[in-house]
Formats: sequence, structure tokens, C-alpha cells
Amino acid sequence: MAGSGSGGGAEPPRWRRPPGLAEVAPGSENERLGVARDSMLRNPLIAKAELGKPRRSSYTLPGPDFSYGLYIHRTDGGVPEAIGHWHTMKPRPPLLRKMPRDYITMNCGALKAGYTTAHEFNLYYKAKDIHRKADEESRIKRGPPKVPADMTYGIVSRPSTSFFDLLHHKYKELWMEQQRATAVIQREEKKKKGKAYETRTTLLRKHPLPAKEESFWHLPRLEKVGPHLSTFPDSEARKKAFSAYRSEMPVRCGPLHQGIYTTS
Repeated sequence: MAGSGSGGGAEPPRWRRPPGLAEVAPGSENERLGVARDSMLRNPLIAKAELGKPRRSSYTLPGPDFSYGLYIHRTDGGVPEAIGHWHTMKPRPPLLRKMPRDYITMNCGALKAGYTTAHEFNLYYKAKDIHRKADEESRIKRGPPKVPADMTYGIVSRPSTSFFDLLHHKYKELWMEQQRATAVIQREEKKKKGKAYETRTTLLRKHPLPAKEESFWHLPRLEKVGPHLSTFPDSEARKKAFSAYRSEMPVRCGPLHQGIYTTS
């Protein structure tokens, strides 16, 4: 790209710098008609873009000898002083902080003394100003916790699984043995408990009551009245006739099965 710069210390790229009046003079590539003024080159609103080139900055940049950023002079001596001796920090004395009042202890003492009103409580606070202790105020103790000398920190590692036991289904056999032992214990517990008491519900389930035969209702005065008409010569003939009627019922038509014979 045109206007690219070289190594460190060289002049910044031309496209970073705003154009000068010499670059817009008559006969140049960026020739302007009329009077060329600095505002044409410094104002980004009216600066004209060059054809086929990136847009230039409209701000004036410092020279190549300018260093960007903030330079801080060394005050600690640098690497030689760090290698020559150790720079240790001296411990600071702890700051004495005023602890807040212990109102719980003071309220208990005022009640024991027989004070009940707010005015009496305030007088008791002024007479006996009790503050909290430093150990009670701090949630974390400053001293290290007391641990055994042979204590090992960390989590105990899990023992490795044997591939020999996995291939021979040893864990399955152990589980089956545990299940068999559990089943035996459950059976023994059931035997110890004994048989359950029989109730009316369980007895009726085992031995249900016989179903009652339904009998049609008849008038009491007609219970002992015998038939007035008998078309059969005797009881044997009547039985034979009814047996023949029952045997032909499936093949006869009609609601009483006394019609013609069915063909199908």
C-alpha cells in the first residue's frame, strides 16, 4: 500500500498524517480549484477523500521523536537493587479498634438490679459501660486452628478397581449373595410374626355364603290350592312330555319355543 512506513524511529505512514498544502497545489494529484486553506485539510466534515486510498486523519500528529504514554522514572533501583538485597516489609502494629457496647449484658444487669424504665436503663448504661470483647466480635479467630501433628490434608484416594474381579463378575455374585441373605432374613421375620388373625372378611372370601334362590311372590290364599285341570293321564306322561319339550326348545321358533322348526 502506498505510504506504508518502515522500522522503528522512521516517519509515521503518510495516510496517518493529514495532507499538507503542497499536496493540493496546482498540478498535484489532489489539486483543488480556488484558494487552498488549512480548514480544507483539517476539518473532517469538508475534507475530500482521495480516490483509491484510505481516508487520512484530519488531526495533526506530533513528530517522530514523540513518545506516546506516560513515562515513570525508576525509584526502586531496578534489577541491581532487587538482586543485591531482600526488600522485606516490617509488620505493622495492630490498630486498636473501639469495640461496640454489649447491650445484652447491660440489659440483663439492669433487669437484675430492678430497673424497668428507659430513663433508668440509660443511667445504668452510663454507670456501667460494658463493651464487647475482641474475640466475640471477630467471626474468624486470628490464631491458626489446632490440628494434630500427623494430620494429612486432602481427600483419601479411592482404591483402584480390580479388572480380574470385573471379568469374572465377582461383584454380581456378591450382590446375589446379599440378596439371598436378605430374602432369608425376611422369611424368618415373617415366621416370627406368626399367622394373621382371621376376620369375617377373610372367612367370607374363603367360604362365601350360598346364594339365595329367588322365589316369585304368590298370594298367600293360593299357596295351598291345587290344579283344577290336568290333561295328562298320569305324572309319568307329564314328565315325558316336558322332557321332549325341553329337548326341542333350541330348534323351535317363538318366545316359548313352541312354534315351527327352524331350518338353519
